[in-house]
Amino acid sequence: MDERIERLKQVAQLGNIDAFHMLIREDVKLLEAIDELPFVDTPLHIAASIGNIPFSMEMMRLKPSLVSKPNLDGFSPLQLALLNGRIEMVRRLLQVDGDLVRVKGKEGVTLLHFAAAIDDHLDLLVEFLSVCPHSIEDVTI
Repeated sequence: MDERIERLKQVAQLGNIDAFHMLIREDVKLLEAIDELPFVDTPLHIAASIGNIPFSMEMMRLKPSLVSKPNLDGFSPLQLALLNGRIEMVRRLLQVDGDLVRVKGKEGVTLLHFAAAIDDHLDLLVEFLSVCPHSIEDVTI
């Protein structure tokens, strides 16, 4: 199983959707096995952090629960995308589900908190609040 997860991570790095589906054919429970882990760098974390929109959208379509899963550092895929300056990735994933603004990472930090803390992303505050007005209520620890 570990070998398949590593291959899946490589496929995510390359953004190869066809190879991704071949791995799923080999092990139809591969994504479930990843989803059972409480903290893990999923293929969605990898694709989102490098800004691979098509691969990320396919991952979200097949296994939506991965989008809110924290990695070992406590970051969600969207938080990694924002931290790596992949703004279009963040926007596209929020089009699918605006409530993702509220996903809490390490110390209860959300996308809204990250955007407020990073000077280059202050303009995103308006976007985040417009897609998820209730995110203003979220607090950190």
